[in-house]
Amino acid sequence: MEEEDMKLKALVKHLGCEPDEVEQSYYDDNTFEYGREEYLVLTDEEADDTAKERIEDSLWAFNTDFLRQFLPEPTQNHAEEILAPLREKCEDANEAIKALVNWDENSSDIVEEAIMWDGRGHFISSYDNEENEIVIDGTYFYIYRTN
Repeated sequence: MEEEDMKLKALVKHLGCEPDEVEQSYYDDNTFEYGREEYLVLTDEEADDTAKERIEDSLWAFNTDFLRQFLPEPTQNHAEEILAPLREKCEDANEAIKALVNWDENSSDIVEEAIMWDGRGHFISSYDNEENEIVIDGTYFYIYRTN
């Protein structure tokens, strides 16, 4: 069975509906529509990659206490003073914050810590922050409602 078919089967199992009630979205192979609801169905690796991308794109929104631990040691005590002016710029501050926390070197630790505290669903499911796990033929799929 193709992965795409397995993803559909996982979502149908999760929703408790019939396969003909779910349509694959034109966005991508991982997005499905059930009535007016939209779901993202991912493998474990895809979910990790998606969470990492979303975390990277939203560092500007992380709280100071979280980011402090990834700042260079001499600046950790001044994290609020350093980050406060950047926060006013919202998304436009993201690249600066990535540089401050040395994203290229620390991304694995940052992602691991963020997921440990909030879970992948927080970063992937824009609807309810939930991650739902379904197993189909021994393969784990993770389902996220996105609207």
